[in-house]
Amino acid sequence: MFNLFKKKDALITSSNFNWLFQDIHSHLLPGIDDGSPDVDTSIHLLRGLSQAGIHDFICTPHIISDMYRNTPETISKALSILEEACAANNLNVKLSAAAEYMVDDGFISKLENGEKLLTLEKNYLLIEFPYYTLPSRLSEITFQILSNNYNPVLAHPERYHYYHKDFEVFFKLKEAGFLLQVNLLSITGYYGKLVAKAAKFILENDLASFVGTDLHHENHLKAILDPRSLQLFEKYFAHKIYNQFP
Repeated sequence: MFNLFKKKDALITSSNFNWLFQDIHSHLLPGIDDGSPDVDTSIHLLRGLSQAGIHDFICTPHIISDMYRNTPETISKALSILEEACAANNLNVKLSAAAEYMVDDGFISKLENGEKLLTLEKNYLLIEFPYYTLPSRLSEITFQILSNNYNPVLAHPERYHYYHKDFEVFFKLKEAGFLLQVNLLSITGYYGKLVAKAAKFILENDLASFVGTDLHHENHLKAILDPRSLQLFEKYFAHKIYNQFP
C-alpha cells in the first residue's frame, strides 16, 4: 500500500534530521484526535520518520474542551497500544506522550483548579491558540501559566493569522515568557505564503526554541520528506540542535 521509501532515494537518510534531537509535537497516537486514525497508520507514519532519521517522539494529542476531550487516561492507553504495536513490528523508536492544550475555558479551569497537566518534559507545557481569534485575557492567562511554574511552549505561532500584521509581536511573546515552536512545514509554504514568511522571520531572528513535525497524516509525511523540503530544512534548521531540554 505504502511505497514512499525506496533504497535508491539517497535523500532520505539518517543525516537529514541529525539536527533534530527529538520530535516534540506530533499527532501519532491512534484514534484519539485528528491525527492518526488507527494503529496501522501510526506505524506507517512512524516508520517513515524513523527511516528519515527521527527516532524519538513526544506524542501530543489535542486537548480541546469542545472537540477532543482527552485525559491522561485516554492518552496513556493510546500510548501503550502504540508501544505494543511498535514492538510487534520491530520498529525501534522511543515514544512518550504529553498533550497540546488549546487555550480555552477548559484549559483555564484546569489551571485555576491546580489540575496536573501533561508536560513535554519537566514543566514544559505545549499550548496552542485559536487560529483566527486571539484568546481574551491573554495577559492574565500567561500570568496563571507562569504562576503554576510551567514554561509555556507556544505551538506554531507563525500560523496565527492575527500575528501576520506585525511580526514584531514574536519578540513580545518571547519577552512575555513564551517559548516558540515552529512547524517544519511552515517554511515550505505548506500552510501558505504568510505563514512561511512569519516562520522565516522567527527563525532568522533566532526566536524559535523548538521545532516540530506536527505530523497528522500521510500528506504531512510526504511533504516533510519531499527533497525540496529537506533542502529548506537544511538551510533553516541545521545550524543547531533543536529540542534538547535544559
